[in-house]
Amino acid sequence: MSLARCSGVYCPADLDMLQRVFDRLCEERRLAKKDCEQREYLAAETFQVFDDATQEEAGLWRALSKRRATKGA
Repeated sequence: MSLARCSGVYCPADLDMLQRVFDRLCEERRLAKKDCEQREYLAAETFQVFDDATQEEAGLWRALSKRRATKGA
C-alpha cells in the first residue's frame, strides 16, 4: 500500500511508476522538454490523481489520458 495518502511521502516504487506514467503522457501529448509550463501542470495533475486513490499504473494512465486538455492548450 502506498503511503502517499497517509503522510505525503512517496516510496521509490511510487515515484518510478509516476515517472513512467508522466513520460507516457508527455509522449502522447507531444510535450517537449521546453514546454515547461504544460509539463509542470501535467506533473501536478498526475500527483493529484494518484493522491486521489488512483494508484495502479494502468488506471492512473487511463484517468489522465482521458484528460486531453493541458493548461494553456
